[in-house]
Amino acid sequence: MSIHDDYDRIFKALAHAVRRQILDDLKDQPLTTGTLCEHFPELDRCTVMQHLKVLEDAGLIIAERRGRERWNHLNAMPIHDIHDRWIGPHAAAATARLARFKQAVEAD
Repeated sequence: MSIHDDYDRIFKALAHAVRRQILDDLKDQPLTTGTLCEHFPELDRCTVMQHLKVLEDAGLIIAERRGRERWNHLNAMPIHDIHDRWIGPHAAAATARLARFKQAVEAD
């Protein structure tokens, strides 16, 4: 499996609003699957668990069993890797272009 396959899984996981909300919910602390289900009253438990499976397969969450409970932890490293690979360099390039444009406008 290549790094490109990993990125594809991550981007596909991030493409759905419910999965992004789950990641936001996990940002500050791990939560049980039951608690996450309560955050989405419009969805049944099976649907929430399917979303969790996609996130887990993409490496964006890590599930931990504690007795009968499943605790879901955010793994932010894949998002950080995407930032380092695409967002950071593109933002730096865009900022540099804007700075050059501003200098050119101010020079006229």
